[in-house]
Amino acid sequence: MGLSKEQVMLEYVKCMKDTSYALKTYLQTYDNTVSKYVPLELFPDQETLLNDYEEYEENIALKYRQAGVSTVTAAWVSKRLVFAKKDRPEKILIIANKLDTSMEMANKIRAFIEQWPSWVGAQFSPDKNSQRHYKLTNGCEVKAVATSRDALRGYTPTILVFDEAAFIEADNDFWAACMASLSTGGKVIVVSTPNGYDPIYYEIYNQASKGINNFKITEMFWWKDPRYTKDLYLVPTEDIIDYLLNKTERDHSKNISYENTNPYERDYSEMRSHFENGYKPCSSWYEKMVKKLKYDKRKINQELNCEFLGSGDNVFDNKQLEYIKNNTLVETQTKMMGNSLWIWEDPKPGHKYIMGIDVSRGDSEDFSTIEIIDFDEREQVFEYVGKIPPDTLAEIAYKWGIMYNAFIVIDITGGMGVATSRKLQEMGYKNLYIDGVDNTNIWSYNSKAQDKIPGINFNNKRVQIIASFEEYVRHKFKIKSSRLYDEMNNFIYVNGRPDHQKGQHDDLIMAIAMAIYVGEIAFQKLEKVTQQTKVMIESWTVNSNETIAKEVHFDPLLPNITANNDKYNLNKNSALKEDYIKYSWLFGSKR
Repeated sequence: MGLSKEQVMLEYVKCMKDTSYALKTYLQTYDNTVSKYVPLELFPDQETLLNDYEEYEENIALKYRQAGVSTVTAAWVSKRLVFAKKDRPEKILIIANKLDTSMEMANKIRAFIEQWPSWVGAQFSPDKNSQRHYKLTNGCEVKAVATSRDALRGYTPTILVFDEAAFIEADNDFWAACMASLSTGGKVIVVSTPNGYDPIYYEIYNQASKGINNFKITEMFWWKDPRYTKDLYLVPTEDIIDYLLNKTERDHSKNISYENTNPYERDYSEMRSHFENGYKPCSSWYEKMVKKLKYDKRKINQELNCEFLGSGDNVFDNKQLEYIKNNTLVETQTKMMGNSLWIWEDPKPGHKYIMGIDVSRGDSEDFSTIEIIDFDEREQVFEYVGKIPPDTLAEIAYKWGIMYNAFIVIDITGGMGVATSRKLQEMGYKNLYIDGVDNTNIWSYNSKAQDKIPGINFNNKRVQIIASFEEYVRHKFKIKSSRLYDEMNNFIYVNGRPDHQKGQHDDLIMAIAMAIYVGEIAFQKLEKVTQQTKVMIESWTVNSNETIAKEVHFDPLLPNITANNDKYNLNKNSALKEDYIKYSWLFGSKR
């Protein structure tokens, strides 16, 4: 039935003021359960999402699969387009990892545009009307692109929509370019299910949760969706997947049922308190979805539970990472060299220490790192991260290698570690791992082996080295560094190969993994050589702090050269004043 001019004006104003009313009144979606189009219904979390889109310029939505976020977002965009003025047209840019994904969103928007009544006055323009890029007669347009450096070329959007943002493979430069395109004003909407600790979606979410950026977080959880929770119940369990796999054998007497409460009237604050006490939500819909996902915890965390931890292709299990976060991370009080060097434990007499070194050029994106582990205590005791030349890294390694009487293993893959390795040899450091030398006792000193380059080719043994580290983590090796923990969160399988996520680092992982791997294979072999082992360990372990005691002046940041090499043995008993002056620019001051 047609409306009078007065009715149209009233309806127009009402739609402009109340987006929720406009969408529910004029738009429809296809319902697979009844095989027909039905009026667009909005449940409370979707209403909240719409209000956030209206109120805030920067929005990020955390969602589960089938939350209807893409549909609601497309409906909201369509309303912005058809009600826009010709002198202030909207330009929508949809970005996704794949063109098909961004085009799917553009097609949803198109379908909603076609549903608006003719009195809104906006039609499709014949000037540009393709699936990837179309315009309206009021000057508005929609463009769908895949992630690339050219995505923004020649197009200045008023609204940027990132669909499935956690799966976008791009660096920080791309994100900076996107945000710069909105410098004159506009909105940005970031929508996705989690995909581990990815460099774009998670970083935005994490910073927003800490108040570092201006993004408004809208969290949507399946257990608040009325469509999926008619028979909602809570289960006291640490692992809901394990519960479902063994449901028939479980005691259900402590379950809490919400089946007899209206989903729109439930007390979700009370429900969250149950979650804090160890309960997990479940329903027949959730059980059905878990079965479809074949009880795959990673996919379930990603698709249903809205959890970053455990939702990506992580090398380290989410329970292991959670344990480390809650039990072993320690904020050390000993930080040096501008916060680059952290120490948790001083050398202990009788303990065996291993140092792993990962070397970069000193001017690249990667960092040079040093990790020292106490092999007896199975714990991390020392860590360095910095961008310095390989020979300078050798001087730092020498100093702390002497301090801990550490056995040193260096990654010489690609040649960068060779300079550090040869420098340590030149300085007279003897406890260096040389791959393939003296298989019965690889840590005993072999003068002939010094002709070879000390170190290990990491890439040749990458899988074995990482597997050894992962096994140690599972057996409660003590990870104390938050920097190392962050790298472990971003360490994933890329085409079946353990590697860091794009835009992240794994330099600390490489260093500590080498130390653990070499220590493990060495001691396995040394156990077979009893008498030689005894002699070697007695000469290797820290028996006293005589080296420190002999120094008149001791600066933990200054290389203490004690080898029988006149070039470096400037003073056997003390560090000279000239040494402090010479190295002050390099090592900085103690914090």
